[in-house]
Amino acid sequence: MFALVSTDKIQLPAGAVVRLPATWQDYQSLCHWRGDNSIPRIKYQDGEVLLMSPLPKHGRDAYLIANIITTLLDYFGREYDAFTPVTMELLEESGIEPDYCFYIDNWQAVSGKERIDWSNNPPPDLVLEIDVTSYSDVNDYLPYQVPEVWLYRKKQLYIYQLQEQAYRIQNHSKYFPNINLQDIISRCFQVAYERNTSAAIRELKQGLI
Repeated sequence: MFALVSTDKIQLPAGAVVRLPATWQDYQSLCHWRGDNSIPRIKYQDGEVLLMSPLPKHGRDAYLIANIITTLLDYFGREYDAFTPVTMELLEESGIEPDYCFYIDNWQAVSGKERIDWSNNPPPDLVLEIDVTSYSDVNDYLPYQVPEVWLYRKKQLYIYQLQEQAYRIQNHSKYFPNINLQDIISRCFQVAYERNTSAAIRELKQGLI
């Protein structure tokens, strides 16, 4: 299957990434055409649109790591809200669709909201991106000032924190400072791919008791 992008049709083979010059209005038109569907994913920045059709692995990995995050948050008694899919937009500047975003420190700021004003409401405290097709870029979240971004790429978790207007890689998450996330995620992926996601999360919960 060939990639096809026009004003009335978008057709991308699984795993494809298409980069096109575009205006903000072009980006809005593509989002309107897609409607409530979550595929293809669309992002806009610096006069370009990127479209990506995820592979099944992408969704599975995102779901597993998101479940690891919520399991740990529950274990530590943290309150939170989680969103997926969600579109973050800053007018004429940026449009991005994280795999998952979590409000932890600022959950009360979005409690009960049906829409989030990205210009005035706080950004998510933690964003998760799964990069299978070189579509994801941690710097996409600079305009929103997201404090922490997790990027999972080639079986490795990279934790970035916003410091002095730049993302810097860290060894630990600010939300789980005493947890070896690399070991936990590695073990959960091993169990998930040998058996299934539910078995991986059950084992994680049992190990935390």
